[in-house]
This record gives sequence, C-alpha cells and structure tokens, in this order.
Amino acid sequence: MTQGLELFDVTIIGGGPAGLYAAFYSGMRDMKTKLIEAREELGGRTLIYPEKIVWDVGGMGPTRGAQLTKLMIQQAQTFDPTIVLGQQITGLERLVDGTTRITSATGEQHWSRTLILAVGHGALKLAKLSLYGAENYEKGNLHYTVTELESFRGKRVLISGGGDSAVDWANELVGIASSVTLVHRRDRFSGLERNVRRMMASGVQVLTPYSITDLYGDGTLLDAVSIAQLNEDGEWTDETEPDRIAVDAVLINHGLSGDLGPVLHWGLARTDWNFNADEKLATNLPGVFVAGDIANYGSKLYLIAGAFTDAALAVNSAKMYIEPDAPTRVQVSSHNGNFDEKNRAFELVEERS
Repeated sequence: MTQGLELFDVTIIGGGPAGLYAAFYSGMRDMKTKLIEAREELGGRTLIYPEKIVWDVGGMGPTRGAQLTKLMIQQAQTFDPTIVLGQQITGLERLVDGTTRITSATGEQHWSRTLILAVGHGALKLAKLSLYGAENYEKGNLHYTVTELESFRGKRVLISGGGDSAVDWANELVGIASSVTLVHRRDRFSGLERNVRRMMASGVQVLTPYSITDLYGDGTLLDAVSIAQLNEDGEWTDETEPDRIAVDAVLINHGLSGDLGPVLHWGLARTDWNFNADEKLATNLPGVFVAGDIANYGSKLYLIAGAFTDAALAVNSAKMYIEPDAPTRVQVSSHNGNFDEKNRAFELVEERS
C-alpha cells in the first residue's frame, strides 16, 4: 500500500512544546520523523504569551515565552525532521500493511508507521468579551494577550479574569502601568496561590465579585468601562449600581477554548477534553501515542516540563512498537554517538569565541 511513497517512522501532530521535543528526541532514536502543525508557525500555546516569564523548565532561569519558543524550535530541528505547516489533520486510516495514512483538511496525505498526537487542547481560541461593540476596540486598547509590556507604561490598566494569566499580567504590570485594577466574577481565584498572594500585596486594586457591564469610547479607543458587583448567583441585576472607571487599556483573560475537530471521531478513548493513555503513553489505537496536555493518565503533570517527559516516553514507545527488540530508552546526549559531529562543530564555535 505504501510502495513508492515516503514512509516515516513517526509522524507528530502538533508543534507545541510536546511536539517539538518529540521531534528532537525521535532524532536521538534514529527515527525518520515528520512533524505536522495546523498553524503557519511552530510554538503552540507559548505563541499566545510571548511576554510571559516561564520559571519552571528544568535547567533554565526565568525566560520570556518568545525566547523559550525560539529555543524549542531550534532544538526540534537538530536532526532535520520534515516539518509541515498549515495543515490540519482530519483523517486517520490504518492500512492492511500495518502503516497509517493521515489525511489533511485540504487533501494532502502522509504515511507513517506510528503517530504521536501532541495537539494540546486543539485549535485554541481566546474567550472574547461578550459585550456589544467589544470587537470594535480590539485593534485599539482592548487586549486579549500581552505582546509588549512596555506598551502599557504609564497607563491605567483594567484586567478582567481570575486565572493564571490574569494574575500573572497583574503582577507583571505593577511598576509599569500607572495603576492596575483587576476584576473577577468570583471571590476565589484559580491562579497559583503564590502569585495570588503576591498580587494582593502588590498594590493591584482587586475587586470581586465584579464584572464589566459597559464599554465607553469613540468606537476605536476605550476611555472608560462600567463594572458591577455580582449577586450570589454570579449575575448583576437592574438593582446593581455600576461603577464607571477611567481606563487607558483593558486586558481580558477569560480563558481559552479548544477545538479538537475531527480527531474526536477517530475512536480514541477519552475524557471530556483529552485522550486516555497508559504509562507508556499508548492509546487504545495501535501505533497511536499521545504527549502533552492531550494525554490523560494517572500521574499526569500539566507543566511544560511534563510535556517534555511525555514526548520522550511516547517516542520510546513508538520506537519499540516498530522495533520490539530496540532498547527501551536512548543513551543520554553526552554519550550518544548521534551527537559526535554536532559536538565537534559546537566545540569549534567555542574555540573561535
């Protein structure tokens, strides 16, 4: 069935942290590798937060999201995998010879011995502010993420949200913005407790349970918003008297929604939003493995560091699926012959510098 066609040992669907590390690690295992990403750029979820500071990647100090993305992409390209951008995978078919045919939404076909799904939560969309006319201000000063902290210097910033992103940006903007006000529709925050405590002590004006009710501006730039306190049912009523707050910028952090699309119909055992796997990251479909946020198993760690571990385990399992007698894991890079030539090139650069 695959005669005359290019057959890969492993095809990785998704170009976020898990997919990128899988592309690197599969090179360490001498596997012919292809990575397919639905977007036109690699990076996955880290692309949404280029200014965020990441602390929890082993061996790295605090690093901006944009720099972490750059480093992960560079590492993924170490062994020259085939990288395909702009293709959403829709179809999966297991052929009679045991290989898999993968089809994109635009009709392209790919053949692979194994498949690693590293699609995160699927196609991510930021939850928008559901108020009349909000979209008119999105090219002005209504924001859903932060691409440059300095653009908020000296401004009166109002943040709406109570998760990690809202709390993180509130902390980041202290000392940059002239004032930071955060409104959240609940009294409790879902952000990390340490960061919430820091926010509460940092000078951020925190108002709960409050929600934005109205926007005021010229149709391009906001100059004020109204907020109202919510009742015990999480709603504001006609009896609620809104407060009007002057603003120079509004930042909405109401979370992300993911769309896994046709993957949901492949027959994978799953929860409401990710796929079940065993300790080897194998799914219920032969030759199909998962890594990153899409993976659900007992000891799952929802950190970038966990995504890297998932990726390595999934690659090891894919290798053994193809070659049952292969070693269960690869030698560490300091003793791995695949790096000999690369090490010599690296040492030459060091000598010249």
